[in-house]
Amino acid sequence: MRPGHARVTLCFGLTAACLLAACGDNGGDDTSDGHDPATAPRATIDRFSAAAGHLMVRDGGNDLPAAGAPIDMDQEPFITHGLGPGGSPVRYYNFDVQPVTPAPIYVLFRDGEDTPVADQLNIVPVIPGDPGYNDLWQVVAVTVPADYVANTAASVAELVEAGYPTQAMPVLVNCPVVPAGSTATRRIGGGYTDLTEGWYGGQIIQYFHFAEAELAPINASVPTSPIYVTFNINPDQPGGGPPSGFVTEPGTDQTHNVVASVPGDTGYSPLWAVNIYDNADFDNVSDLTTAEASNIVEPYAAMVNCPLVEM
Repeated sequence: MRPGHARVTLCFGLTAACLLAACGDNGGDDTSDGHDPATAPRATIDRFSAAAGHLMVRDGGNDLPAAGAPIDMDQEPFITHGLGPGGSPVRYYNFDVQPVTPAPIYVLFRDGEDTPVADQLNIVPVIPGDPGYNDLWQVVAVTVPADYVANTAASVAELVEAGYPTQAMPVLVNCPVVPAGSTATRRIGGGYTDLTEGWYGGQIIQYFHFAEAELAPINASVPTSPIYVTFNINPDQPGGGPPSGFVTEPGTDQTHNVVASVPGDTGYSPLWAVNIYDNADFDNVSDLTTAEASNIVEPYAAMVNCPLVEM
C-alpha cells in the first residue's frame, strides 16, 4: 500500500509519530539481518569547510571547530540575541546559508502500516559539503514489505535497488546534520534536544531537530521570512559584512537584528531572508516597523537557517 490519506494527515499535522519519524529518536536494538548502527562506520561531518560553509568558513584564524569536532551551538558565533517584531528580545541559532530547495529525508513504513518501522534509522542522501545539502528536509515516505527487517536499508542506493515505492509528504523538518557530540540545549517550550542518528551511504550521521513551528513546502520550496541585520562595518566597505560581526549594544551581546515573525505567526520560517541595514541606523531600530523604515544597504543578501530558540 502506498502512503495514503491517513499518512498525509499524520505527517502534515506533525503529530508525535511523525516527529519521531522525521527527526526524533526511533533507535533500538532490532538489527538481525540488517545493518547494525552500533558497529557501522561514522561519517565525518564538517560544516565549516569551503564546500559546506558560506558565512562561517574555517580559515585558521577564526577558531571554528575542526572537521568532526563537536559544535557548541550555545556559544558565539552560533547563537545571537536579537529582537522580535514588537521589539522583545529573542535568541536564535546560526546554521549558516541554506538553499530554498529542501533535501529529501527517507522515512520507512511497512506495507499496510501508518507508523514508521521501529528501530529503522531515517536515511539521507547528502551531508554538509555535498551538492544539494540542506538543513531543511522534505519527508519522503518509503513503503517496504511487511516482513522488512529494520536497517536492512542504510542508503538511498539500497532503497533504489530494492525498488520500494516512495511518496513525498507535505511536511518539512529542520534537522541540521552536525558532528557527534554537538550540543544545542535551547528550544522554545522545551522539546527534544538530543542528537538523533540516521543513515548516509551506510554510515551513521547525527542531527538536531527543531520543531518550534510546523513547516510545509510552498511551490516545492522552503518558505522564508525576513530578518533585518546590521554589521560593525557596512558590507560595501573593506572588511565589511559578516566578518566584522553584528553591531551590539555597548557592553552586551544584544543586537538590533529584527525578525519579521516568530513561531505562532502566520508565515514564520527558520529560513530567513537577510536584509542588511546601514549601521548608522542601529540606534533607531528597535522593532519591525523601525527596521523596515531603516536604510537597507543590501536586500536579500542571503537565506540563512536560524531557528528561534528563546522568546
